[in-house]
Amino acid sequence: MEQIGKIFIVVGVLVAIIGAFLLIVGRINLPFGNLPGDITIEKGNFTCIMPIATSILLSIVLTLLINLFIRLFHH
Repeated sequence: MEQIGKIFIVVGVLVAIIGAFLLIVGRINLPFGNLPGDITIEKGNFTCIMPIATSILLSIVLTLLINLFIRLFHH
């Protein structure tokens, strides 16, 4: 039962960190979602956004961060 409590605390802290990061990124006004390769379709009241380039960039950055984290903290 103690392990589950610790896991919930870690997950909660990670969610809070990600939320703070998203708030900061939103205020900095980075071009995420407007990169070349992102597709936006607007027709009347309908808008479809497909952030392909942003997704690829985010995937690369997160992969590098996770690998760095694993290498630093792996025993």
